[in-house]
Amino acid sequence: MRIAIVGAGSKCLYLMNIIEKYEFQVVFPVVVAVADINNEALGLVKARKKNLFVTNDYNDFFKLDNIDLIVELTGNIDIHNDILTKKNSRVRAIAHTTAMLFWEIDSAARMHIKTHQELSETLALYNVLINGLIHEDVVVISLDHTILDINDAFLKKLGLTREEAIGHSCYEITHHQQTPCSGKEHPCPLAQIITTGKPSKTTHIHIGQNGSKCHVSISCYPLFEQGELKGVIEVSKDITKEIEFEKKMMQQEKLVSIGRLSAGVAHEINNPLTTILTSSMLIQEDLEEGSEIHKELAIISNEALRCRKIVKSLLDFARQSKSFKKLDDLNEVIKESLILTRKQAKFKDIDLDTSLATELPQSKIDRDKIQQTIINLTLNAIEATPAGGKIQLSSHYFQDKNIIEIQVSDTGDGILPENLDKIFDPFFTTKKNGTGLGLSITHGIIEQHGGTILAKSLPGKGTNFYITFPVKQGNDDDD
Repeated sequence: MRIAIVGAGSKCLYLMNIIEKYEFQVVFPVVVAVADINNEALGLVKARKKNLFVTNDYNDFFKLDNIDLIVELTGNIDIHNDILTKKNSRVRAIAHTTAMLFWEIDSAARMHIKTHQELSETLALYNVLINGLIHEDVVVISLDHTILDINDAFLKKLGLTREEAIGHSCYEITHHQQTPCSGKEHPCPLAQIITTGKPSKTTHIHIGQNGSKCHVSISCYPLFEQGELKGVIEVSKDITKEIEFEKKMMQQEKLVSIGRLSAGVAHEINNPLTTILTSSMLIQEDLEEGSEIHKELAIISNEALRCRKIVKSLLDFARQSKSFKKLDDLNEVIKESLILTRKQAKFKDIDLDTSLATELPQSKIDRDKIQQTIINLTLNAIEATPAGGKIQLSSHYFQDKNIIEIQVSDTGDGILPENLDKIFDPFFTTKKNGTGLGLSITHGIIEQHGGTILAKSLPGKGTNFYITFPVKQGNDDDD
C-alpha cells in the first residue's frame, strides 16, 4: 500500500516512523509522497532525505499514478473534503481523526511491551529474592489459606515438590491437619492480618518430613492490590536451636543455683544425721531385740540412712570438680560397667547384652565419670524392666559427624510423654524412694564432655537413651 501524506508536521513524522518500525503481516504500507506548505516541516525534511516525492501543494498528488491512499493530517476538514472530491476513484482517503488510530495502536503496543518487560523484571527479582537472597522459608498464601507460591528452601525442608505444595492449604502442608491454626499455642497469622490489616508475628511448631518437631518464628505481611487485601506472604525461620540453647542456659543456671544450695544444705544436715544414726544404734544395743522401742529405733536408723543417701546424692550433684580427661576406649568402659551391673540384671531375670562397634575411635573422656553415667542409666533400666525383659548397651561411630553414640535401651515400662521433658530436672522422680538427682548428675557429666543426652520412650514399650560424644584428639586434660 503506497501512501501520500498531506500535512508534514510531528504527526506525519510519527506516522512515518511507525510504518518503518513495524513489520506488517497483511498489508505492507510505504510512504511515497509528502505535501506541506512549510518547507521546514519535520515530515517534509525526512521525506526529502529519503528521496520521496515532496510538494507544497497536495493537488500534485492527483497527477501521480502510484498512490493507493491519501492521509490528511492537517486537521482541516475542508482539505479532507477537497481531497475526496478530486482524488481518483481507486485511491482511498482518510482524515486525521482516523489516522489517530495508528498511534493509539502504537501507544498501546509500546505500553504492552513496557508492562511485559517490567513484569519479567519483577518476576526475576522476586525469584532472586525468595530463592537466592532469602534463606528462610517463604510462602505466599491466599485469604482462604491456599498456597499460591513457595520457595525452594521451604520445599526442600518439607521434602515436597512445587506441584505437591501449591494449591494445598498451608495448615495441611506445615501442620498435617485439616483445619486452620487457632488458639494461644498456634494463632493463625493470616487471621490476624485479616482482622487488623497489619503485619503479624508468631511462633509455631511445625512437623518436618521425618516427623520431627521444630520451633518456627513466622513473620507475616499483607499483600494488597489496589487497596484490597488479597493474601499474605509468610517468612519463617527455624529457631529450634535458639530455643534449645535458651532452655539449656536456663537449665544450667538452675543447676548451678540448686547445686550451691544443695551443697550448703547437705553439709548442714550431714552432721545431725550422723548423730541421730549413731545415737539410735547405741540405744538399740541396750534394748532387747524385738521390743517395741527397738523396732521404732530401727525405723529411725533406716530413715536416717535413707536421708544420708539423699545427702550423698546432693553432694554428688553439687560437686563441681574438674573432669580429668584422656583418650580412652568407650567400648571398654561399657564392658566394665556391664560387669558391675550384670548381677542386678540376673537377679531380676533380665537379659543384659551389648552390641558394640568393631572399630571405635578413642575419645577424650573422664573414665570414672562416664562409667558412673553408664552404670546409672543401666541400673535405672533394670529397675524399670520387668522379669524376662531385655536391656542392650550399644555403641556406634558416625564418621560423617565425627561423633560416637552410646545407646542404653530397655523393654521396660517406658516414660509418660508428659514426664519425658522433665526427667533431667533436679529432684524430679517417679520412683517411690528416688531422689531425682541421678539423671541430673548424668546430664551434667555428659555436658562436661561436650556431648548430648536425650531420651525417647513409649509407655509400655521401653525407653532408649542416646548419648553422643565428640571424637577429640590429643591427650591433654582440657575440658
